[in-house]
Amino acid sequence: MGVPGPFPGSPGRPDAPAPDREEVDRALERLGAEYEAIETSLLALQDHAGRRLLEGAELSGTTKERWAEAERSITVLWSLFDAYTTALESARELRERRRWPSAEDLAELTELLHGEGVTVPATDADAETAGGDPEDGQARPGERFSLEGLVTRMNGLYARSLDVIVAADSVWSALPARIDLLSAELQRTRSLAHSVGVRLGEHPAADDLERITEELSRLRARVIADPLAFWVSSSTGSSAPGGGRPDTGRYDRAARALEDIRREVAAVLDVRQDAERRLMQLRDVLSRADRTLTEARQARGEVLAKIAASEVPAVSGPSTALHEQLAAAADYRRRAQWHRLSPLLDSLEERAEDELHRARESLTAVTAPLAVRAELRGRLDAYRAKAARHGVAEDPLLTERYDIARRMLWSAPCDLRAAEQAVWRYQQAAAEALVPLQREGREES
Repeated sequence: MGVPGPFPGSPGRPDAPAPDREEVDRALERLGAEYEAIETSLLALQDHAGRRLLEGAELSGTTKERWAEAERSITVLWSLFDAYTTALESARELRERRRWPSAEDLAELTELLHGEGVTVPATDADAETAGGDPEDGQARPGERFSLEGLVTRMNGLYARSLDVIVAADSVWSALPARIDLLSAELQRTRSLAHSVGVRLGEHPAADDLERITEELSRLRARVIADPLAFWVSSSTGSSAPGGGRPDTGRYDRAARALEDIRREVAAVLDVRQDAERRLMQLRDVLSRADRTLTEARQARGEVLAKIAASEVPAVSGPSTALHEQLAAAADYRRRAQWHRLSPLLDSLEERAEDELHRARESLTAVTAPLAVRAELRGRLDAYRAKAARHGVAEDPLLTERYDIARRMLWSAPCDLRAAEQAVWRYQQAAAEALVPLQREGREES
């Protein structure tokens, strides 16, 4: 709906000469085009899908209030259009009386086209445009307008009414369908969750699914009843009807929450598919830890029997708690309680590896004295072999010290400190016996 510009000779231009016949004809032609544009706009407004939805919906809240105002505005619009039509037809009839209008005819046409000769009622819907102060929506009989002022008032009413219709239609077009799609996805997720043991009251994800279901149901009902509560006006300050966008904040939050649940259910499904392999690996790790601890306890007994004056750490038994939790994990698998099995397996895998590491450290700590004895034995034999290569192995002092060290290392219990001293003394004696031989070798060279 457009607003015509000032006509020649209009009251807004008091000093302009009275229009001639051609100017009057051009003005009538412009007003006729304006009439057709207004009529087309009003008919389109009448047939707008958003309007039909608003008329048939059980509205509430902001939408109910604004639609009531818009309906009053639309009623006033048609009333103003009827007045505009009547005034334009009167001007056309007057112009068609004579091919060459008289000065009196031109003066009367000027008043009809540009004067404030159109009388229409006023309501609260158009009070701001008209500058009136109506009470309780009652019209003020006798309010007068020019045709241009009438178009201006109709444009304002049309824009406000169309804004309500377009905004509501935009929300209805955007949100309910998306909510329905999300609800369908929620039902698929619910079925999958139930199949993997994610059930209401047993798993937080199932409780979240129930909460999202209720939220989507409330959201859809609210969107249908009060779409304008989900409309965000344009931040650019545009006055065009429908300038803005649907507020999808609540929908987006529900969609993100559902996606989080889908990932959690997928993780539970992965646990179900991989549960047997992980349980077998856990049994293997704990079995190796138990065997290592058994070996450590046996080694400790051997060390205590064979090594004297040595502190041997105690060896603990298998972890009862881990075996109990492993049994619980197997029970969860049998009962298809995958949501409980998943976090338990994660914890058990880490703790089982720690248990195996602890068992290996215990075995290493317990067998350390035996390793020291073996190292001393190897060192003694190495020095004996070196002495034999140089022909001094049968030296009486070396033989005596070798026999002393050997008896210490091959007797039980073995005093490691004394044995280490004996090996060191043999090493010193062997080194001293080799010095003359090394000196002779240098002299010969």
